[in-house]
Amino acid sequence: MENPFKFGSLVDAPYFTDRVKELDYIVQFLKSENHLVLMSPRRFGKSSLVKKAVVQTQRPYLWLNMQAVLSKEDFAAKLLKELLNQFKLEKMKHYLRNFRIIPSINMNPMTDELSVSFQPSTDNGTTAIEDVLNTIQKVSTPQNKLIVVLDEFQSILEIDKNMDKQLRSIMQEQTGINYIFLGSQESMMTDIFERVKSPFYHFGMLMRLNKIPYEDFKSYITDRLGDVAEQAAHIADEILAFTSCHPYYTQQLSFAVWNNLVAGKYEDVLQLAIEDIITTHDLDYERLWLNFNKTDKYVMVSICEGNNPAQDRNQPTSTMTSALLRLSKKGYIIRSDRYEIEDPFFRKWILKNMIE
Repeated sequence: MENPFKFGSLVDAPYFTDRVKELDYIVQFLKSENHLVLMSPRRFGKSSLVKKAVVQTQRPYLWLNMQAVLSKEDFAAKLLKELLNQFKLEKMKHYLRNFRIIPSINMNPMTDELSVSFQPSTDNGTTAIEDVLNTIQKVSTPQNKLIVVLDEFQSILEIDKNMDKQLRSIMQEQTGINYIFLGSQESMMTDIFERVKSPFYHFGMLMRLNKIPYEDFKSYITDRLGDVAEQAAHIADEILAFTSCHPYYTQQLSFAVWNNLVAGKYEDVLQLAIEDIITTHDLDYERLWLNFNKTDKYVMVSICEGNNPAQDRNQPTSTMTSALLRLSKKGYIIRSDRYEIEDPFFRKWILKNMIE
């Protein structure tokens, strides 16, 4: 039997979990001329959700992870590579002849993999970006409207300080194209799209992706554990109690529990799976902990114990606020109705090694 749970990569059917309302909303939204800004903490499944929605539209799309972009020239090159993969090099040659800066394009004869690059220029990639975005406009037609997904878009702030101004100036003139901006660092994404003086202020419809509802997730897990466990619903409750319905870690723990059940390890199956995962990542967690400063450690322990550091009267408010912002930006903590450690296995490791 194949393990019915999947984590660590883009998820599609049959591993895709619920998100029916969100999926329908995005598919319907893409029928408009508007752009979408989707935010959620890391590993909430936003990329998988958008990928499923985009594929469902049956429209051509480009997908670029901004975290992999090193410069403006690199942005232009990676986006052009996506374009060439979508529309094929032979069909694009007449567009490329009009580029003011000719890109270097090579194909690996063994793998048919394209490599695209622009040489560093005196205008720091401005012309290359203009040429690529203008070409995107030319190939997008009413019959085949392009969708452009820019994942981890907050990284634009670290690539070039004026890049957001250039992209906005071109994108706002384009028609027949849907841009989807994904981001996992809410404070930075909010600064980009909600700050009045930002070039991308109100450029797209804002959407926040929350955790999957408890009952929906329980049903999903129970159905998949039913063939290997007599008390599948009870085990599903225990899994969700530990992960707090975090999509990634719920899939990870369910995967480990399923493996244990198939192997005949029925006693304390949940705790065994949790301990196995923590043991596997013990050195990683220790390395993370050693890199925290004293204040960060204090805040992490406080959250693990169920406290709210923002209301801690024993510490300066400014110190706690700075630490919470820093840890949130780095993805170690998330906040919904309360502050939580992003990784429940790391939380368990802290409780075991730093408090007990």
